Amino acid sequence: MTSTLFHNIGQLVTNDPEHDGTKLGLIENAALLVEDGVIAWAGPDSDAPTHHIKKKIDAQGKAVIPGFVDSHTHLIFAGDRSQEFRARMLGESYTAGGIAHTVEKTRAASNQLLTSIAQGLFNEALQSGTTTIEIKSGYGLTVVDEARSLEIAQALSDETTFLGAHVVPVEYKKNPKDYVDLICGPMLDAALPFSKWIDVFCDKGAFSVDDARTILKAGMAKGLLPRLHANQLQEGHGVRLGVELGVASVDHVSHLSEKDIEALSASTTVATLLPGAEFSTRSPYPDVRPLLEASITVAIASDCNPGSSYTTSMPFIIAIAVREMHFSPEQALWAATRGGAKALCRDDIGHLVEGARADFCLLSSDSYIHLAYRPGVNLVEQVWRDGLHIK
Repeated sequence: MTSTLFHNIGQLVTNDPEHDGTKLGLIENAALLVEDGVIAWAGPDSDAPTHHIKKKIDAQGKAVIPGFVDSHTHLIFAGDRSQEFRARMLGESYTAGGIAHTVEKTRAASNQLLTSIAQGLFNEALQSGTTTIEIKSGYGLTVVDEARSLEIAQALSDETTFLGAHVVPVEYKKNPKDYVDLICGPMLDAALPFSKWIDVFCDKGAFSVDDARTILKAGMAKGLLPRLHANQLQEGHGVRLGVELGVASVDHVSHLSEKDIEALSASTTVATLLPGAEFSTRSPYPDVRPLLEASITVAIASDCNPGSSYTTSMPFIIAIAVREMHFSPEQALWAATRGGAKALCRDDIGHLVEGARADFCLLSSDSYIHLAYRPGVNLVEQVWRDGLHIK
């Protein structure tokens, strides 16, 4: 058995309310014991175990937090949409952009290129403290391209999501129902060996509530777990569809009605906000306070994609959530760690409790508040994943 004691931690965020009665479960002047890749003990430094400790690491009074859980990303793609972003920021029209552009580039890319891009983004996320990441398909939109996208994703993460229902591709614009049939049939069968989740973009210009229900039920019948893009562009019935089907998470949720909030409040479905999308599109930011006041579980994620949120930095997402969405620093950190874990139905990550995976970050500051207080600065000094020193 390998055992490592991290001691002289100035501030330890456990996300275990038993320590201080708050959701962050803060312990000042703390220690953390890791054995064989899992958390064996957390508590005051003065009470730290002393027997059978093979290695000690001095945290030098700095803060330790759980590794970030990024529960919504689109890492499998090729191509660049920087000109589209520039045009959007200048208020200019740009007709050659959009998901269709990325689909064209992704279809033309080799497996080697797609793997290289995804691996680079995965490593980038890890360097800023993300220890668990969900990865969607959705830029292939053919049977072959969706399957190979998910196979590449599966090599990087256990949290892979089949998103053949991202948009209707150009070649099916005149016959969208045929594309729904393709998703529910051959495409789903090809994606199944490489997928844990199934997702649908249910919104204006994407898939209707009825088509989303059909697609999600087809995936669920084959054993995939459901999640849903909903209410990003306008109010609609997507959130209530998600609650109806018991999806793990409805994501974006930028436009919510009172009925949506009531439905979420009475369910176990997580509401995942994606601040990077609003930042990158100059769209109005949703206010998290009505969700929290209704006791809805909230997560935040990067939505890393080449068109509308090209970032892997969860600290950046935390800073935006605090500045623009009315999260407190505490609420944002919890949403980026434990909230993300709940959005993935995971109990082994997102918190530092006995038996959980030893995924955590040592910050270069003495407080988690600096994640929002010092935006744009990478304060993640060290990253530990499965008890292994990654950074």
